[in-house]
Amino acid sequence: MSSTTDDASNVASRLGFAAGQVIQEFGYDDDVDDTLRSGLEDITGTELVDEDYDDVTDGAVIWFRQDDGDLTDALVDALTVLDDNGPIWVLTPKAGRTGHVSHSDIEEAATTSGLHAMSTLSIAADWSATRLAARGRGR
Repeated sequence: MSSTTDDASNVASRLGFAAGQVIQEFGYDDDVDDTLRSGLEDITGTELVDEDYDDVTDGAVIWFRQDDGDLTDALVDALTVLDDNGPIWVLTPKAGRTGHVSHSDIEEAATTSGLHAMSTLSIAADWSATRLAARGRGR
């Protein structure tokens, strides 16, 4: 394994995915971070599946930019085949970059779709990642 592959896997490992998991990807375009994508595929040992995948997934990554439409709709689409407790990571351009999405917009879309923001981290040179999860139920 090359140093570049090691670096990609180390960055991608911050998203918490593991070998054998199926990760669905939404919002792919030519501006996504290919190093991060490769790292995710290296960790899971499988290719990322696209928006049309209709079997159960273990997690989702959503590349989302200001002009991409309705984030709530994208989250609902991701939840359609997501296994219980699977994470959704919303990847948005960092502040100051074209297409930046504010954290409050992410939180609002998450709440509307029955999710909540857990944490946000810098995941690549131009991208931040916000982890969303289902709201816990009271006992």
